[in-house]
Amino acid sequence: MLSVEENELVTKTGPGTPMGETLRRYWLPALIDWEVAEPDGTPVRVRLLGEELIAFRDTNGRIGLLDEFCPHRGASLWLGRNEECGLRCVFHGWKYDVYGNCVDQMNEPSQFGEKVVIKSYPTVEEGGVIWAYLGPKELMPPPPKFDWTQAPAPNRSVSKVVQDCNWLQGLEGGIDTSHAQILHRNFVAGIGPTGDGGRGGAPKLEIDITDYGYRYAGVYPRDEGNFVRTYHFVMPFHQIRPTGRELQTGIPTVNDGVAGHIWVPMDDGTCMVWNWQYNIVDEPLTEDERLEKGLGNGPDAVDQTTFRSYANGANGWNISRDAQRTQSMTGIAGVNTQDRAIQESMGRVVDRSQEFLGPADRAIVIARQMLLQAIETVKDGGSPPGASDSYYAIRAMQDTVPRESDWRDTLLPLMHPAGV
Repeated sequence: MLSVEENELVTKTGPGTPMGETLRRYWLPALIDWEVAEPDGTPVRVRLLGEELIAFRDTNGRIGLLDEFCPHRGASLWLGRNEECGLRCVFHGWKYDVYGNCVDQMNEPSQFGEKVVIKSYPTVEEGGVIWAYLGPKELMPPPPKFDWTQAPAPNRSVSKVVQDCNWLQGLEGGIDTSHAQILHRNFVAGIGPTGDGGRGGAPKLEIDITDYGYRYAGVYPRDEGNFVRTYHFVMPFHQIRPTGRELQTGIPTVNDGVAGHIWVPMDDGTCMVWNWQYNIVDEPLTEDERLEKGLGNGPDAVDQTTFRSYANGANGWNISRDAQRTQSMTGIAGVNTQDRAIQESMGRVVDRSQEFLGPADRAIVIARQMLLQAIETVKDGGSPPGASDSYYAIRAMQDTVPRESDWRDTLLPLMHPAGV
């Protein structure tokens, strides 16, 4: 468990908070590229770490990410005109470029725009995502070139959905491997509500600390060997996991893929969950994969304007008690809808001082320790884990390995293709 004080430290992310200042040392996914695809197109609201921002693509294709409110009289720049390499406030015509410089003042006979600068943040485009950096510019880390962001566009996809709870609840759900065979269980022949499930019972967790966070494995005993499902936790909020397809030992097929999530705080009670996937061989995703059919993240499940799920707390996540009795553990359709239901059901910010943790929660405990240590590192002027390029090539894998062998011998070369 965490103390009340520690829980507050890791869950509060607004400007000036210890966790907020720590998260500002990383690149944050802010927008899918199609949200601001058109030069001089419609401005878009973005909420990150408790800040209200406006994004726009200017005439030359550059991305601006500015404070939402004009420093003149506080009008929202969401109402602004995106024109001729700048965003113009429609109240008095003050215009700002992508760097936040005031380049024109329609209502002022004597221009003094050089004295006016609106808050702006740097952005980069990687993997169909526009990433923002909200920290000190002199401490900016390398660009977020995850392996998935470098895959050809037909071979990858990305989506996002708003979740009504604190970011850490989402992250902890994502790095908790033992829940998957229970929460996401469908009842089929041989797998009922209380059996071992497809992965073969409770896992043994093995965790290796790295300079970007950790890699870990859930080891599930099976008759034919140990089924091993590996993950990476990349500080501060990235999960990388294998898709549902199992590798034949060391021999990729056209169906091999990797996926993951990113839980980005919008404010202390809301986060944006990013979902991505890609094929690690040169093979396009299928249309169903790209639309995330059955997961609860695609256009059939999430409003593509507000990015809010159609199944939510207000309608009980569309739970079916009949389906819960006869078809699945939850009676809720969509794997990631099930995740959101559980995490949102805890309330906006769960009280971790009241928890009762066990060995299956070891990955969560270590992640919390890393986040608390990162706060201290940043406070002392250091660089936190994951603010480097050491995660660039990592992948997550799963396979059945001989019971007497170490899974690392088989899977580490595939998890770290550029070297361990």
